[in-house]
Amino acid sequence: MSESSEWRLNYFNYFTEIEEHFQKARGTGLFLLSPLDWALIESWKSAGVPLEAALKGIEEAFEKWRARPKRTQMVNSLAYCTQAVMEHAQRAADNAAAGSGGDAPAEAPFPREALLAHLEAAAAKLEAAEGFAEVAAAVRQLTGNLDAHLRDLQELEQRLTALEDKMAALARTRLSDEDLFQMRRELDHQLRPYRGKMSTDQIAKLEKAFLDRAVYERFSLPRLSLFFVK
Repeated sequence: MSESSEWRLNYFNYFTEIEEHFQKARGTGLFLLSPLDWALIESWKSAGVPLEAALKGIEEAFEKWRARPKRTQMVNSLAYCTQAVMEHAQRAADNAAAGSGGDAPAEAPFPREALLAHLEAAAAKLEAAEGFAEVAAAVRQLTGNLDAHLRDLQELEQRLTALEDKMAALARTRLSDEDLFQMRRELDHQLRPYRGKMSTDQIAKLEKAFLDRAVYERFSLPRLSLFFVK
């Protein structure tokens, strides 16, 4: 697979490919991912885990699970696959470092019109929400210089991710102590069985992704990242 093709696959299908692959590996097509699972995918995306590494890690985790003499419990969370996914991600990073060269930039994975519509819809939604005018103005500024940003989508993604962080921080200030407690309690409940399978850094990234996602949903805030361009 070429770099350009892989980039397109990551942007268009990262979340859905992982969801469908986990369901297929589990053997239950109707199984729904939990909020923790979606936050975990988000943390992998933010950490730059390649889609192929995530899919291979899921396959390996289930192969090891099926090879056990006794399987007392079904795999009910994507978190079970974390260690295998991160191992494959590290191998991918090592291979990329060994083979790095002067490759040409990959072709943009979506039309300019799709990106423009994504950013304009996000700005409009933020303008309609109380307290997010500054973030909305920043998004509008990006749309005004869109052609320049199209020349470096990696930098644009970094800018959008920074704005999402700011958006989440602003939203948290509008939550009560009880709201924050309940979110944290739900996170700890879902994460408890899998803490031993993750490093401290992985847990910290997952916690941030879970709580940010909960905040976005609570206030119906738009996602800005290029991974959400339709």
